[in-house]
Amino acid sequence: MRVAYAESMCDPTQYLPLAKAVEEAGFDAFVIPDSIAYPEHSDSKYPYTPDGNREFLDGAPFIDPFVLTATLAAATKTLRFHTFVVKLPIRHPVLVAKQAASVAVMSGNRFSLGVGLSPWPDDFEICDVPWKARGKRMNEMMEIIRGLNTGEFFAYEGDIFQVPSIKMTPAPTEPIPLLVGGHSDAALRRAVTLGDGWMHAGGDQAELETMIAKLHTLRKELGVEDRPFEIHAASALALMPGGLKQLEDLGVTDAVIGFRVPYQKDTMRLESKLKAIRMYADNILSKSR
Repeated sequence: MRVAYAESMCDPTQYLPLAKAVEEAGFDAFVIPDSIAYPEHSDSKYPYTPDGNREFLDGAPFIDPFVLTATLAAATKTLRFHTFVVKLPIRHPVLVAKQAASVAVMSGNRFSLGVGLSPWPDDFEICDVPWKARGKRMNEMMEIIRGLNTGEFFAYEGDIFQVPSIKMTPAPTEPIPLLVGGHSDAALRRAVTLGDGWMHAGGDQAELETMIAKLHTLRKELGVEDRPFEIHAASALALMPGGLKQLEDLGVTDAVIGFRVPYQKDTMRLESKLKAIRMYADNILSKSR
């Protein structure tokens, strides 16, 4: 069982000391959030808060995930980094492929690209990308990103994207894992058919177990149950004694933990976060290995 530390919307000066601390404490990875901008006027709802409110995002600091990953990778040696998750369809696949390859190369293959659909039409509007057919757009983008990161010439003819035969250099010496975030049936199927794993954003434990069961069923139906597949779960179980073993028994490969409510403005001091990291390492992490 691998364990990743989650932090987002915090004072940007906290990221470097936090990454160094979790690496020293024995964590396996650090997850990196993504957000482009916050609209002044919008009627969109947030899918992961009870009432759909997203005012906690107003003024919350987000660093571009590729920039932040590269910065933290340069200051660490063994820690992996997972985007959690990049809003893929509002970007261009060739540029994302180049950014991902560059980060993977410069970090020594310590990078996984977690991707998802943005839940807000606003993101598509401000990036001048159609909201319609966003799922198909994302599917094609995942295929293009995977193809361009082989280091060989690659061309693509899709319904949305057409890419002439091109080669990107340098390419990572190992494939970049593509992890799909989202709780819908379409997201689960996308993770199984096009991805190397699935990322869970948190929520009810029973719901998590239901989604993992669906993933297992899909993998069996499609005949890919023997292919390596990662399941990253943000579950409160990971904070409890014996919880990591329970998650592992469910099929979770990577637990994602944090020490504050992620859907509120961050008021937690750096010293408190560092203390929580050390306590978790001593009381939970060290006893699970």
